Amino acid sequence: MSAGFQRNLDVERVKALLRTMVAIRAFEEEALAAQKEGLVKGAIHPSIGQEAVAAGVCGELRRDDVLLSTHRGHGHTLAKGADPFAMMAELMGRAPGTSQGKGGSMHIADFSVGMLGANGVVAANIGIAAGAAHAIKLLGGDRIVCCIFGDGAVNRGPFLEGLNWAAVYRLPVLFVCEDNGYAATTRTRELTAGPGPLARARALGIEGEVVDGNDVLAVSEATRALVAAVRSGAGPRFLHCLTYRLAGHTGADAGTYRPAEEVEARWKRCPIARARALLEAAGVAAAELDALEAGARGEIARVAAAARAAPWPDPALAWTDVQDLGAAVRAEG
Repeated sequence: MSAGFQRNLDVERVKALLRTMVAIRAFEEEALAAQKEGLVKGAIHPSIGQEAVAAGVCGELRRDDVLLSTHRGHGHTLAKGADPFAMMAELMGRAPGTSQGKGGSMHIADFSVGMLGANGVVAANIGIAAGAAHAIKLLGGDRIVCCIFGDGAVNRGPFLEGLNWAAVYRLPVLFVCEDNGYAATTRTRELTAGPGPLARARALGIEGEVVDGNDVLAVSEATRALVAAVRSGAGPRFLHCLTYRLAGHTGADAGTYRPAEEVEARWKRCPIARARALLEAAGVAAAELDALEAGARGEIARVAAAARAAPWPDPALAWTDVQDLGAAVRAEG
């Protein structure tokens, strides 16, 4: 790294990104611990190792921009500005949760920060994103939609349909492929033909960029340029982030289908460690960074403790937010 680059580094910006990434990892670790205690029901898909995508992408969005996420959506939601206590309470099915405990991990949402929701169906969020972007275009203004999906989604029908619709109508949406190299337990390159996701997007007339998804500053800078293009009315853009999932596909997955040496090598490219090394090279003291990380982890630990003590929802809430199809049919008849 050149001395000139170190002098020009926006240290405060990188420190903020580092803190976000540490908070995301701490949240995932607390959620996995709570699941082992039986406090979280259903599957958890941790994003440990992928924190740079969440921090770098969502850090360039405005609060009123719309976000669509995947079943691995805790990090995206946190980075968009959601309350970590409400999120943890949601995972534990408690009343103060973002959806009063009804959504859980795979459907985490917080409309107050523009997070329309995670999605348990691979690629389903792409069509929703296109619809939201079309609505925004009809309403006017300069809000945009950001849709994050995994590499496994690229081989599903909604990918083509959603990107095609966005391209035809020049919709204000940024598509982000968070490519961790595995579609669940299958190595993606073994089942995906052609030169990759960006090539497919370009075949539809959508320009974009491939970036090292473990370099949070690179992700942030690429996102900033693409967001500016989308917000200016230039139509959809595509960001392909190459990253790696350091944990299992779910909390119950030991990940034995991946060679141990592969995972070990990837830990050396951990986005948190890389951001910290960048700051240390720029002259930030290790003690200051230790304090920053301890602060982020302490906050999430307090959040987890508060969620454990939070009240259960009133059973009557089970009947709210539910469509009564029988009543609708009777009303029409």
